[in-house]
Amino acid sequence: MKGRELLLAVFVPLSWGLGFTLAKAGLAEFPPLLLMSIRFFIAALVLVWFVPIPRNCMKDLFWIALVGSTIQYGLTFTGLSMIDASLAIIVIHLEVPFGVLLAVLVFRERPGLMRIFGMVVSFLGILLISGLPGTQGQLFAIFLTGSGAMIWAVGQIMYKRISAQLDGLTGIAWIGVMAAPQMLVGSFLFEDGQWDALTHATWIGWGSVAYLGLVMTVAGYGVWFTVLRRNPVSHVMPVLLLLPVFTIVFSVIILGERPSAGVLLGGVIVLVGVAMIVFAKPVLPAASKT
Repeated sequence: MKGRELLLAVFVPLSWGLGFTLAKAGLAEFPPLLLMSIRFFIAALVLVWFVPIPRNCMKDLFWIALVGSTIQYGLTFTGLSMIDASLAIIVIHLEVPFGVLLAVLVFRERPGLMRIFGMVVSFLGILLISGLPGTQGQLFAIFLTGSGAMIWAVGQIMYKRISAQLDGLTGIAWIGVMAAPQMLVGSFLFEDGQWDALTHATWIGWGSVAYLGLVMTVAGYGVWFTVLRRNPVSHVMPVLLLLPVFTIVFSVIILGERPSAGVLLGGVIVLVGVAMIVFAKPVLPAASKT
């Protein structure tokens, strides 16, 4: 990967890591689903004018938005509202082994021993974190965040089925169009205090909303799909291992979080497992008998 491409690729975990940290600050002022609804309204409003209408897969996009965005972000960001951003970003990385596991079940992919071992290591890291004395009162939040990671993987499998019919930015734009009103309805069904949040939010809250919609979603995913289109997936994916590093650094600087040594150790174990999955060589299909 060329130097310019590498800088663009690093921008993605940098922008997402800062966005995840700012989302934690935004959750102090907005209910989770309301925050995500505004985020996707902003992203959709910016993008939808520049992409075609995917008429052949609108129904599929509705269900992908419901599962992979509305339900997933509802679980993930409700969990984030209860725990530190530095802990949540570690748990969220379970989306990688969950994705591999679902690919095995749905697409009958052969993961290989390295990826299987990586999945086991990742889950062991989360078990270690969950067993720490300091996280005993946070198990429900960890469960919500981990469930969000699993639902994200389900959403990716659903999107994979139609990915040949539309490009990445078109998918993001129209998922935003679908997900924003879904999240708003979900907010009024499961949350309260929406009007109070909207009328009393500070510049910090609105700033986090603007960053999530414009930078984290529009710019972040725009750069991500651009780099992914120009370079081999195996060259780009490892860059995302920087995401928890940036998130933890930003959460310490901006939020004043102090993750314990046990959480950091568990995080390293999770990342080792994720790295094993990412760097594992693809398994060639077995030769058919003649």
